[in-house]
Amino acid sequence: MRQSPRGGADSGTATAGGRLVSIGSVLNQLRDEFPEVTISKIRFLESEGLVEPQRTPSGYRKFSPEDVERLARVLRMQRDHYLPLRVIKEHLDAAECGEDVRLPSVGPQRGPGDPVADELPEVVVRAAALVGRAEFLAAAEVGAEQLDEWESYGLITPAADGGYDIEAVQVARLIAQLGDFGIEPRHLRAMRASAEREAGLVEQVVAPLRRHRNPQTRAHAEARTKELAGLTVRLHSALVQTALRVRLH
Repeated sequence: MRQSPRGGADSGTATAGGRLVSIGSVLNQLRDEFPEVTISKIRFLESEGLVEPQRTPSGYRKFSPEDVERLARVLRMQRDHYLPLRVIKEHLDAAECGEDVRLPSVGPQRGPGDPVADELPEVVVRAAALVGRAEFLAAAEVGAEQLDEWESYGLITPAADGGYDIEAVQVARLIAQLGDFGIEPRHLRAMRASAEREAGLVEQVVAPLRRHRNPQTRAHAEARTKELAGLTVRLHSALVQTALRVRLH
């Protein structure tokens, strides 16, 4: 059975007394840090090869402390870095083989010099990795019917091959959170249209740089795109706050 290394920055979850425990007990332990986790999600992660619990002769799952630690690490990587399960599995397997590996940086990031670094929601960096529909549903923690509805309103758009990028996971989570306040997908179509217009404006500004023959100039276009995206996010947030002050006072 695959076992995860103990300790380190991601440690902090363990079974009581080091005993093998049931999936229900695992759920109770993980929910302290991951309140949205479900038994179905734990089973899905098992089906994807992220954890391999022991089985009793009658077929019941029994999880070791290492299994619970590994599940917690997987959930943290999904939550904090928006990594697809395939990348998470490769990272954990390499770490267990003693390889010195770094966590891939494909999720939302902010760094020194980013114009939105300390003020507003993070600008998601474009990632090449795509995930399948089932993996997307697990990462975003939404149901298939929800995804179908969001796609019908153009809020989530799969790639040409049917996969979903990392940004789509973030969008899905935000839509779900807004839904908790009673904001329905049909209410968000105007936000989608506004985002498309803002993206078009940024594209218009950087297009000449992206077509330039000089590689350094093209690289500069990527930096300029990120900077302009940050400025549009700042402006959008400021305009919303201004509008709310006018309406509520």
